[in-house]
Amino acid sequence: MNNDLSIVSLIAHASFTVQLVIGALLLVSLASWSVIFGKLISLSKINSSNAAFEQEFWSGKNLNELYNGVAGKNGGAPLERIFASGMREFLKLRERRVGDATALLDASRRAMRASFQRELDAMESNLSFLASVGSVSPYVGLFGTIWGIMHAFVGLSNLTQVTLATVAPGIAEALVATAIGLFAAIPAVLAYNRFARQIDRSAITLETFIEEFSNILQRNAGTPAPAAH
Repeated sequence: MNNDLSIVSLIAHASFTVQLVIGALLLVSLASWSVIFGKLISLSKINSSNAAFEQEFWSGKNLNELYNGVAGKNGGAPLERIFASGMREFLKLRERRVGDATALLDASRRAMRASFQRELDAMESNLSFLASVGSVSPYVGLFGTIWGIMHAFVGLSNLTQVTLATVAPGIAEALVATAIGLFAAIPAVLAYNRFARQIDRSAITLETFIEEFSNILQRNAGTPAPAAH
């Protein structure tokens, strides 16, 4: 049995199955960190762009001018796309001489709700991966540990005298798998919880905007709309 208890040596002397489990967990951990950093950047960008558009929206700028500025724009804030979808539907029906205010508002609201769902789906992308890593990794590591302990005891069965010095390396090799499973799971769980809270707050912001913008459209439903360019 190997008496060097460094992590690298323990992994090098572990059984092939345990090494395979450890390798898979390390790859999953690397992928989860990539998702974490990507999501940190994207959610931060979403929050800042939403705040900038909201400030512009409530600055008193003409709605038609604001719509012309964001219609067909690539990228931008989720609030911009929701505003554009609602305003587009509103103006389209006004151009068709639809005079029923309820029909105008219902169509605009449906368009904004559909856009809201697309934005929410985009923000929630890869969250299920983090949830899976957080829930499955410890069990995968535990499987590697159980397999390693079985392998260690099979090796000990050939010895006539068993001491702590002969048992410790084999058990330590097996426990490395559990440790790496936790190493992969803990950051994924923490990141998932944080991102879920951030997305919930962003969703509340988007829904609040839909309601506020619907009230503005309701006030404008009875007046002629300026032509969009």
